[in-house]
Amino acid sequence: MAQSEIRDGMRIDWDVPIAMDDGVVLRADVYRPTRPGKVPAIVTYGPYAKGLAFQEGYKTAWEIMAKNHPDVTAGSSNKYQNWEVVDPEKWVPDGYACVRVDSRGAGRSPGTIDHFSPRETQDFHDCIEWIARQDWCNGKVGINGISYYAMNSWAVASRQPPHLAAVCAWEGAADWYRDSTHHGGILSTFWANWYDMQVKSVQHGLGARGPKSAVTGDLVCGPETLSDAELAANRRDFGNDILAHPLDDGWYKTRSPRWERVKVPFLSAANWGGQGLHPRGNFEAFTRAASKRKWLEAHGGTHWVEFYTDYGVGLQKRFFAYFLKGEKNGWDKEPKVRLQVRHVDGFRERFENEWPLKRTRWTKFHLRPDLTLAAKPAAKKATHAFAALGDGLTFMSAPVTQDTEITGPIAARLFVSSSTADADLFLVLRLFNPAGKEVAFQGALDPHTPIAQGWLRASHRRLDRRLTRRWRPYHTHDKVEPLQPGRKVTLDIELWPTSIVVPKGWRFGLSVRGRDYEHDGPAAALSNMKHPMRGCGPFLHNDPRDRPAALFRGETTLYFGAGAAPYLLLPVIPVPRAKPAKRPRRRKSR
Repeated sequence: MAQSEIRDGMRIDWDVPIAMDDGVVLRADVYRPTRPGKVPAIVTYGPYAKGLAFQEGYKTAWEIMAKNHPDVTAGSSNKYQNWEVVDPEKWVPDGYACVRVDSRGAGRSPGTIDHFSPRETQDFHDCIEWIARQDWCNGKVGINGISYYAMNSWAVASRQPPHLAAVCAWEGAADWYRDSTHHGGILSTFWANWYDMQVKSVQHGLGARGPKSAVTGDLVCGPETLSDAELAANRRDFGNDILAHPLDDGWYKTRSPRWERVKVPFLSAANWGGQGLHPRGNFEAFTRAASKRKWLEAHGGTHWVEFYTDYGVGLQKRFFAYFLKGEKNGWDKEPKVRLQVRHVDGFRERFENEWPLKRTRWTKFHLRPDLTLAAKPAAKKATHAFAALGDGLTFMSAPVTQDTEITGPIAARLFVSSSTADADLFLVLRLFNPAGKEVAFQGALDPHTPIAQGWLRASHRRLDRRLTRRWRPYHTHDKVEPLQPGRKVTLDIELWPTSIVVPKGWRFGLSVRGRDYEHDGPAAALSNMKHPMRGCGPFLHNDPRDRPAALFRGETTLYFGAGAAPYLLLPVIPVPRAKPAKRPRRRKSR
């Protein structure tokens, strides 16, 4: 039953029912100002259970954030903190309602779990329109959240709900195939593990077997307790659903946005270290969505932190105040691109007007058989072979002669053959100090993340010529084209966008591998992750059903020389020329 109370300066409506068109009733918590009047709403719709405290469900993530970023916890009791959504105690006082909807089959909402499906998207659409009709709402609804809540924002924006007025998609993904489930056509095991750790653990029907809300004492997963068989019947077999669709078919297309229909104003916030899930969709959204009012932000650090810091909250509030409240705060004059450019010792903020940057010097570094990266390709024919499931080869640049900024999308072209009918290529852009030691960075999840990564299954090499750019190959993933053993093919490989200023005297390297990258330090762990992280976070490609030994445990050969000039295409950003000092004007004598 829905209940309403005033606490901590807010009117809170618990478990508000929202009826869907098929009769399923979803449940939402609404946090809003106590004073009379109509306010705009910030909404999220997702599977993480609105009653589960951040501190309980994601203990290590919360402890790391609270320790290292005191501004996150300042000014709030933090009792209402929830994973990857806004803290109402920091938004309601500014005149917003915060609405958290448990998605179908999760938390307090009954039904069948079917992530990112058309059914979920329709639910989200109808929730937005339900909110707009409430007597406390001014008719303007915004979406703001991290990851899942960013991903489904693009999909629902494609439905164009009339009262969706603005979207902040923070570290999301967009293309359900390319960004999420298959990297270069290679299956990512993340989603199956995520389902076990973060969704099944809060499925509706766990009842007394699930957690209790630290605030209300209610059962987070609903009042009824179902058997394991009943729970299984109320959810899709998510990992196997993904495995059953190895190509980019209609199943993925109905779960991905249609960019020509995304016209709502939006702020897209990417994480340079989100390799494996989070940055690509944010950049694709900015470059491809039809919206005329769109902004891009890119930062580093852990996945959940900047969303909650004063920096992130301040940026979000300026954006939403302009579009949901009509405040003339100058947001319309905000530069279209805000970059936290990564250095080895931190970040430097810079504003730009477009992405990729117009002044980019697209620079080819050729892979040579002596395992170097150089301006000129090898003149003589040569080959290098490596175990197809092994660590491969690393090609090193010379020490850079001045600080060199690499910011933007990256592409590579390789000439390859395999001893079998297929091969998986894992490309890793890495940074090395003058002593030759690799320097990795705090990624969105993994504390030892390389500069950039890219992937391609050789049998998926067909390009979509309409969408391919020299700096971003785009593969169709709609047809398998087996290799002829020993026969050379050309592979154009996308590496996801990044930013790094390589210090003078340092080197960068490109590893061409047959398996996921691993750093040489200790593994890291998070309470909500199934396995320790060794450089790629949880975004691994190790399902033997997708990479059977008979097809992938062969030998991969790289080709160099005449008719084969492999290269790495980097977005080098030139140092701005210093403007000449203006001569002082002479004062006229009188």
